Amino acid sequence: MNNIVLIGMPGVGKSTVGVILAKIVGLRFIDSDLCIQEREGKLLKDIIEGEGVDGFIAIEGDVLANLNAERSVIATGGSAVYSEAGMNALKKTAKVVYLKLSFEELNSRLHDIKGRGVVLREGQTLKDLYDERIPLYERYADITVTEDGLSPEETVDAIVKALERQ
Repeated sequence: MNNIVLIGMPGVGKSTVGVILAKIVGLRFIDSDLCIQEREGKLLKDIIEGEGVDGFIAIEGDVLANLNAERSVIATGGSAVYSEAGMNALKKTAKVVYLKLSFEELNSRLHDIKGRGVVLREGQTLKDLYDERIPLYERYADITVTEDGLSPEETVDAIVKALERQ
């Protein structure tokens, strides 16, 4: 296995878990949201505001498709699954791990979703977004880890055990 890609809703802990996982398995850590911000020279929320949802998704997909990562744990943005080209490029070199969290738990973790740079269309609620994305996460996942009730360390342990079974 060359790379490990973490997908899931905003607030599930992809970046937090990714850093710990990278240390444990001896890989680099890449946060694709930070790659987008670096390339564009703006915060995610400012990119979304300036480019619109579809423009942001196109930028994110391009960044993912051209990541060229090796021996890395890659934490993606929650909207990464909207880019088929980006996800297909990642899947060529990685095991994709879906960090699954119940809506109730997710809702209790997220407070300022606009400030986080979450891709929300006009009038869309967090529940709408959750329901829209779940089938996409399931479609791209090689492994699913349900996080409800788990600490970040317990999530990492579950990922490592699931990868060993692959």
